[in-house]
Amino acid sequence: MGFADLDDEWTVWNETDEKVVLVYRPDVFDSHDFPAPCLPTIYLTRGRRTRRPGAQRAGEAWYVTLYLEPEVERDADSYDDRESAVAGAVDLANRFANGEIDYRSLYQVPREEYLAELDDRTGRS
Repeated sequence: MGFADLDDEWTVWNETDEKVVLVYRPDVFDSHDFPAPCLPTIYLTRGRRTRRPGAQRAGEAWYVTLYLEPEVERDADSYDDRESAVAGAVDLANRFANGEIDYRSLYQVPREEYLAELDDRTGRS
């Protein structure tokens, strides 16, 4: 499948054998209109990140994680292989772009202006 079916609002920002980074509307989250750290990002990674500084990723599974900010994330989905993880990342990205992901529930302290703009961009308003 690859990334051919990825919604146009998402960009493959970086791709290696062990990690893929997808970003949503980098033209909007450019530090002028909205802070760059608020750039919705999907990480597809092989292995789970450990909490120890400098440690390598652990395990063979692939993980797909949506971040709205560095400290605001959706629980990762796990997959047995890269091909399934890519399909899962594309599905998550497309559902996000179509307004099907409840990103507001990920916030403990909502940013109303930012979330209202995200609602507009994803057709939820």
